Amino acid sequence: MSIPTDYAERVYAGVLGKIIGVYLGRPIENWPYDAIMARFGEINYYVHEKQNVPLIVTDDDIAGTFTFLRALPDHGNSVNLTPAQIGQTWLNYLIEPRTIFWWGGLGNSTEHTAYLRMKSGIPAPESGSAARNGKIVSEQIGAQIFIDSWAMVAPGDPELAVDFARKAGSVSHDGEAIYGAQVLAAMEAEAFVESDIQKLLDTAARFIPKDSVIYRLMNDMREWHTLEPDWHKTREKIVSCYGYDKYGGNCHIVPNHALILLGLLYGDNDFQKSLMITNTSGWDTDCNSGNLGCLMGIKNGLAGIETGPDWRGPVADRMYISSADGGRAITDAVREAYHIVNIGKALSAEAPVAPKGGARFHFELPGSVQGFQAETSTESKGTVKIKNVSGHSKLGQRSLALRFCDLAKGRVERVATSTFIPPEALQKPGPYDFQASPTLYPGQIVRAGSVGDDSNTHAVMTRLYLRTYGPDDKLVRIYGPQEMLKPGDDHTFEWHIPDTDGAPIFEIGFEISASYRSNGTVFLDYLTWDGTPDVVFKKPRGNGVMWRRAWVNGIDQYDWIWPDAFRIVQNRGRGLLIQGCREWESYQVSSEIKPHLMEAGGIAACVQGLNRYYALLLCEGGKARLEKYLDEGTVLAEVDFQWEIGANYTLSLNVAGNNVQGWINGNKLFDIQDLENPLLSGAIALVCEEGRLATDVVSVSPIRS
Repeated sequence: MSIPTDYAERVYAGVLGKIIGVYLGRPIENWPYDAIMARFGEINYYVHEKQNVPLIVTDDDIAGTFTFLRALPDHGNSVNLTPAQIGQTWLNYLIEPRTIFWWGGLGNSTEHTAYLRMKSGIPAPESGSAARNGKIVSEQIGAQIFIDSWAMVAPGDPELAVDFARKAGSVSHDGEAIYGAQVLAAMEAEAFVESDIQKLLDTAARFIPKDSVIYRLMNDMREWHTLEPDWHKTREKIVSCYGYDKYGGNCHIVPNHALILLGLLYGDNDFQKSLMITNTSGWDTDCNSGNLGCLMGIKNGLAGIETGPDWRGPVADRMYISSADGGRAITDAVREAYHIVNIGKALSAEAPVAPKGGARFHFELPGSVQGFQAETSTESKGTVKIKNVSGHSKLGQRSLALRFCDLAKGRVERVATSTFIPPEALQKPGPYDFQASPTLYPGQIVRAGSVGDDSNTHAVMTRLYLRTYGPDDKLVRIYGPQEMLKPGDDHTFEWHIPDTDGAPIFEIGFEISASYRSNGTVFLDYLTWDGTPDVVFKKPRGNGVMWRRAWVNGIDQYDWIWPDAFRIVQNRGRGLLIQGCREWESYQVSSEIKPHLMEAGGIAACVQGLNRYYALLLCEGGKARLEKYLDEGTVLAEVDFQWEIGANYTLSLNVAGNNVQGWINGNKLFDIQDLENPLLSGAIALVCEEGRLATDVVSVSPIRS
C-alpha cells in the first residue's frame, strides 16, 4: 500500500464529510420521505434549529466509527487483526448501557445482541453470525454505519479495506450487512486514487458475491440511473423493490444502502446535492448521509465540500466520542484525522506524523479551526472573526488568524475551544449518553505561540484564560499570563495550570484587549499542553454536578445522595469509575478508601478502557493484589493483608515506565518490572467488584526523576 501525498488532507475531508453528513441527517432520522418533504422540502442545509435541537451532539454513527478502529493500535497495527480482537475492543470501550450505540435489548438491537454474546463468552465472529442471531437481526445497518475509518487506513487498497470491513462487520453482523459495508469500504479506499463514480462501483462489485441482494441492488440502481433522470422516481422504485416492507427489522441494510447509491449516482458529483438526495429520501438519514459524506469527502477533497454552502463554519471541526476512554471524548476532526493517518502509515511501515511537534491544536490542515469559536458574551460579541490562513507560523505552514475589530475599553476579543462538556451540550443532550473526562488539568503546562500582524494599528494585550464549572456549576474564568503584543512581534506563552479546587476545566481560550480603539490580527500558531497533572479530585464547594460528570461512569451505581464524595456500588462483575487521559504517564494515584461487602476494590492507573489497566486491590480472603488487565486479567503479585469492612485504607499506586509499585497505609507491598507489553500511560480509576467502596479524595501527582 502506497500512501498518497495528500493523504492527511483527504482523510480530513473524509472525516469532515462523515460528521457533516451525520449532523445534517440526525434531526430527521427515521422520518419518511413524505414527512420530510411536507416539513422541510429538500434538505439542502442543516435543519437542527428548525427542530430546536443542537447541531453537535453525541451520536452512535460518529462514536462507533472512530472508537472501533482503535482495535488496530491496541493490537499492534497489524493487517492480521482478527474479528475476536475487534470484539475485545468493543468490550473495552463500550459501557453498557451508556455509550456508542442503541442498547435496545437482546434480539432487538443488533449491536446490543452481539455485545451480550461476547460478554457471555461467545467471541467474534460468532457473536454476530446469522447462525447465532438469525438472518434479520444480523442483516441490519450497523456494519455499514461504522465502516468509514477502516477504509481510510487503507488508501488506494480496496482489498485491504474490504478485509477489514469483513472482520469489523462480523463482530455484530452477517450476510448482506457485511456485503454493504464492503461495498462502501472498497469505494472509499479506492476514492483516494480514483474519482470516477462508475469505476468506484466497478471496483466494489468485485468483492461481493454475485448472487447477493446487494450485488443485484447495485446493478438495478445503475440501470435505473441510466434510464431515469429523475431521482424522485428512482426513489419510488427503491421503495417498491427494496423497501422496508420487504426487508424486516428495525433498520435493514438493503433499503438504506440503496439510498446511499441513490445520492451517489444522482448527485452530479456534488457534495451538497448528493447529501440532499440521500437525506430527503428518508429512513436512516444520519447513517446514510454520514457514509455518503465520507465517501464524497475523500473523493472530492476539501474543495468539494466548499463548493456549496458553509458546511464547516457551524461545525468548527467539533466532535464528541463518548466511550470508556473519556479523555478522547472531546475531540475534533483534525485530531481524529491524524489518528487515522498514523494508523494508515503504520500499516505501510511509515513513520507517524505530528505537526508542530505534536501540538494538540496546530491548524495545519486548510480551513481547520479545531473547535475554536468566538465568544458571544455582551462584551465580546462581534469583535472577532476566525480564519485558518497560510503562514505566520514558526513551527509549520499555517495558523489561526484572529481578526479583531473596534477593540476598546469594555470590549474584548475572546476565542476558545472546549476541553470538557460545554454548557450548550448540557441544555439539550443528544440521544446517546455523554461520558467524558476533561482533557486539561491543574499541574499541566499550557504552551501557545502567537504573532502580531505587521499591519496592526496598535499594540494589544494578549493572554490565555480558562473557564471551569465552579461552585453550583457557575462558570468561572481564570486568567493566565499576559503579554503586550506589538505589531510584528511574536510571543510564546507558558502557563502552569493552577489548582481549581476540584472544579473541572471545560474551556481554554485566548483574549485580546486594548485601552483604545484598535483593529488588526493576531495569529495563533499553536496551543498545546503536556505533563502529568498534579490534582486532587474531591467534592468542590457548592452543589454542582459537573465535578461528578468528569468521571466516566463504568459502575452500576454512582449516586450523589451519600455523604461520601465518591460512593460506588457494583452488583455483578467489576466496574470502574474513570477520570483522565491516555497521555498521562509517570505518576502516582492515591486514595483513602473504605471497603464494604466487596469481593475486590481499590485504585487503578494507566487505564485505557474498562479492560486495560493496572490495579492495586483489597480482595476477599484477606489478600492484597497487584493486577494487570490487558483484555484479560493477570495477578502480577499477591500478599496476605487482613482488611476489615468499614475501615479506612490508604492505597497508592505508582507507574513509571515498566516499573509498578503499590503501597497500603504507607508500606510498600509491591515493586515489579512489567516486561511484557507494559501499559505506559493512561487515566486513573476507582475499582469495585461486587460490593461497595467509598472515598472522599483521589489525588494524582507526577513522579519526578
